Amino acid sequence: MSLAQRLAALLLAGAGLFAGIAGAQDAPAPAPDPAAVPVGDPGLRDPDFRVQGSGLGLARRVEMFQWVARGEDHVRGWSDAPLGGEGEHGNPPFPLRSERWLPARITVDGHPLSDEVVKQLAQWREFRPAFSSLPGNLSATFQPEGNGLGSAENPLDPQVGDLRIHWLTRTLPPLGDRIELRDGEWVLRPGAPVVPVAQTPPRAWLASWLPILVGAGGLLLVGFVVLRRRR
Repeated sequence: MSLAQRLAALLLAGAGLFAGIAGAQDAPAPAPDPAAVPVGDPGLRDPDFRVQGSGLGLARRVEMFQWVARGEDHVRGWSDAPLGGEGEHGNPPFPLRSERWLPARITVDGHPLSDEVVKQLAQWREFRPAFSSLPGNLSATFQPEGNGLGSAENPLDPQVGDLRIHWLTRTLPPLGDRIELRDGEWVLRPGAPVVPVAQTPPRAWLASWLPILVGAGGLLLVGFVVLRRRR
């Protein structure tokens, strides 16, 4: 083979190698099986109430009906944080704490899901547990109230120190068009749609005032009817 033929062969080989590299760079990163679902820890549960959510995360939110300072006055309302207080407006200590249980890792198709994907896409949603296996000592204190449990004898007239508890489970949206595999880990695909992260429910100040608002509305309605009859 002449020198010119050898040079031509080397140029062709180099061009083929370059094309292969360029093709590899242009090839899309692997995507998960559309039917694949995130897998966390199916054993996650609230050990105190024996409540189980999804394996992606479980949270317990505890609120207590307390005296709340409003300037120089005090009103009563629900709060998930101890507010203290003194004298006649003192609040009892929290007998239970809010808790959160998370899996060590989440996988899709056997590969780990990056923390960034979970941070960007995961949402916490309130759900209603079955309470079929509530321990006896707790079943004597709490009864179903809304989606959770409450200790008030009359949920419409709670007293300072009464508790209400709700549970939230962590979920992920369909991931097929949102993630790609890089270095053995699922990461966010560039330009993938990202949904807003749902926060835990805000402190329900409105719920604590709801009985008062309903009662005031009823009195206004009765007064309106009486005035019309007098006319």
